[in-house]
Amino acid sequence: MVACLQRYTLGLSAGLCALAFSPQLTSSAAIAQVAIAPTKVVAVPATGAVASAGTSEVAPQTAKHYFIEFRARAAQSYGHTFSIYGRINAQGKIVSSQVAGLHPFTESAIPWMIGHVVLVPSEIGPSDGDTEDQYVLARFRVVLNEAEYKKVTTFIKQLQDKSPVWHAVLYNCNAFVGDIARFMGFETPTSTLAMPQEYIDKLRDLNIKRTNLAGVIGTPVAVEDAAVLRAAALRAMERHKKSATSGNSTSGNSTSSESTSSKSSP
Repeated sequence: MVACLQRYTLGLSAGLCALAFSPQLTSSAAIAQVAIAPTKVVAVPATGAVASAGTSEVAPQTAKHYFIEFRARAAQSYGHTFSIYGRINAQGKIVSSQVAGLHPFTESAIPWMIGHVVLVPSEIGPSDGDTEDQYVLARFRVVLNEAEYKKVTTFIKQLQDKSPVWHAVLYNCNAFVGDIARFMGFETPTSTLAMPQEYIDKLRDLNIKRTNLAGVIGTPVAVEDAAVLRAAALRAMERHKKSATSGNSTSGNSTSSESTSSKSSP
C-alpha cells in the first residue's frame, strides 16, 4: 500500500503545493501546510528588523508592539508555509512568538503520502523546522497594535478550534495563509497552486504597500530578506559549533593533564 502511495506521490507535480477548499468541499478553515521537516524545535529565536515598529513615544493603543509574519521554509518535500506571531521590541526584534500551522498528524511520512489521496487528520501547531531561521525561504511581516493583535489571534484560535483536516491538493498551508491574510483585509494570490516560496513572495508583493487602508488590519513592513536571515542563522550555528569544539578541546587537555599529574604522584 505504501509503495503504491509512494509511486503516486512521485508522479504528482511539484507545483501541487496548495489548492484552497471551496465552500462546497469543506466548512473548515485552514492553517498551514506540511513538510517532512529537518529537526525538532522547541524555541523561537529573535530575528528580523521592522522598519516602522512602535516606540515608547507612541500612544499605547496605537503602538505596533505585535506582529504576524507569513513564512515559507525549505523541507525535504516541496516546502512549507506557516504563520509566526507574537511581540516585538522597539527595534523590531522578536521578543516572544508562537507558530500556527496545519500539517498531517505525527512525524511519520505515511500520513503525508496518504494526504495526497484522501483527507487526513492534522496538527495545528509548529512543525519541525518552523522556528529555525536557516530554512526560511520567504517572509511577509505585518505589525499590529494590541487591539489588532487580539483580532488576529482570536481568528487564528477559531481556525485551530475547528481542527481542520489536511490534503496536499485540496487544503494545505497556502490555503491557511490565505485565510488569515484575507481576514486581515489583504489580497491573496489568485491561485494557491504554487510552491511555498512563490506563494509568500507573491503575497508580500501584493500587499507591501497596502498601508493605512480601510478594512486592513495591521501595517505591512519591510524586513530583512530571507537570504540575510538564513546567512545570519548559519553564521550563528558555525560560531556555536566552533565554541563547542574549542570547549571540548580545552576540557580534554585539562583531563589529560590531571591524569598525568595523578600518575606522577606518589
